[in-house]
Amino acid sequence: MNEPSRSPASVRRAHFPDVMDFFAPGLKRWQTSEWVPANPRRFLPVSITGSACALSCDHCQAKVLEGMISVRAGEDLFELARRLRAGGSEGLLVSGGSTRTGGVPLLPHLRHVPRIRGELGMKVIVHSGVVSPRLAEGLARAGVDGVMLDIIGADETLREVYHLGLTTADMERSLALLAGQGLQIIPHIVLGLHYGRFLGEHRALEMVTRYPVSTLILVVLTPLTGTPMAHIPPPPAAEVAAFFATARLAAPATTINLGCARPLGPVKKELDQAAVDLGLNGIAYPADGVIEYARSRGLEPRLYEYCCSLTWAGAREAGYATVAVGA
Repeated sequence: MNEPSRSPASVRRAHFPDVMDFFAPGLKRWQTSEWVPANPRRFLPVSITGSACALSCDHCQAKVLEGMISVRAGEDLFELARRLRAGGSEGLLVSGGSTRTGGVPLLPHLRHVPRIRGELGMKVIVHSGVVSPRLAEGLARAGVDGVMLDIIGADETLREVYHLGLTTADMERSLALLAGQGLQIIPHIVLGLHYGRFLGEHRALEMVTRYPVSTLILVVLTPLTGTPMAHIPPPPAAEVAAFFATARLAAPATTINLGCARPLGPVKKELDQAAVDLGLNGIAYPADGVIEYARSRGLEPRLYEYCCSLTWAGAREAGYATVAVGA
């Protein structure tokens, strides 16, 4: 329910304690003067397709897969997880390239998830892409800890950016299928995805608010070298910040985090401070100085070395970092 007469910050405080969560999963090497993660391998990304993707979307072209750990030839997902667990990992983001129908081919690998969770004690989050009834059932049966997927709110973006013959109805159907299985749903909305401009973001937000999502993750188009969007400027910071406010008012009791992907440099700090001021709950890889900025705004910082999608896990389970801010 929208609360237009109140500020985003006051709406947040009405529904959440005065804390601000910060996240540093092992998706990349990262540290600031405020926070040096104790175990950068605590949570790692895995690609079940290696560097292969059938879609080659204009904003990514499989570049994101290059930084993930691939399942080796002759190795299954459990063996990979056991190898990573021995190296200090406690959780996995299982992802990969998409098929031509927009889904990540997870089904053959889901049989390993119960052993990874039960025998190794690891968290398993998956990136599903477009969801079919069979996949939704398989994810529930496997007991994954959460399901991430991009929600696209414009048919043009699905067609022109993702090269998919789908519509926004397919996006909503994915949410409905996951909700019907009682899964923890972590939708992502990519701001400025349509070649640096807003197009379907508000419609995507409307879809998300119709379902019991666990956490909404907002990310910002970050043009990648070697893609058709390499030279396209990201959306204006003011427009992104305005969407932060809109999202908080539209989903007052939903945890909303600013995820990993967003432009670097001065705009990153500007966006991170806006996330603090406009009522978001958490930030992945905060810009230097933003942890203390949150404290100056009356929000107690909490530091997690896990994916920002794991917001429902307890502090001890989720890898709460005891590293002192500024240490």
